[in-house]
Amino acid sequence: ICGKSFAQSGHLSSHKLTHTGEKPFACRICGKAFARNTRLSTHMLTHTGEKPFACRICGKSFTTISNLFTHKLTHTWEKPFACRICGKSFAGSSNLSTHKLTHTGEKPFACRICGKPFAQSGSLSRHMLTHTGEKPFVCRICGKSFKTSSNSYTHKTEWDSKSKQRNPLKKNKPFVLFVFDSLELSQLPA
Repeated sequence: ICGKSFAQSGHLSSHKLTHTGEKPFACRICGKAFARNTRLSTHMLTHTGEKPFACRICGKSFTTISNLFTHKLTHTWEKPFACRICGKSFAGSSNLSTHKLTHTGEKPFACRICGKPFAQSGSLSRHMLTHTGEKPFVCRICGKSFKTSSNSYTHKTEWDSKSKQRNPLKKNKPFVLFVFDSLELSQLPA
């Protein structure tokens, strides 16, 4: 069909599924189907929460090595994937693909409850919180909950700012609020 050749017949069989659209490997937990068994294996990590690929620089973990590679670019500020329409650059190819939807107006992610469409899956995920009322991002210092990670981060920087005002010697130290996980609020330095 496309002229590609493969050294192993298994790879050819797997590739053929990209043309037929067939997805014979289904997740037993959520039912999502995949053309390749390896994609199913990676998907299963979303249910177990396992993230076996860790960044040596900051320690953040990922379910796939490709996500780790894209993350590493954030440390170098390298953005090798450029949009041919507007020139904006991105660290990962998936970020570029998502960005391209802003030019086409395509919104392939629709809310199952109200039908509102979104260009990005992350936007749909945030939208779903309006239906559930869930606030999954919790401040580890005061316990306040937030719908978005950005609101949670802003709140945490406010704590950091308060900490610097109380202790001017800490002004040049990196953001370290996460170390207070196991402390009570009353145990924090004044």
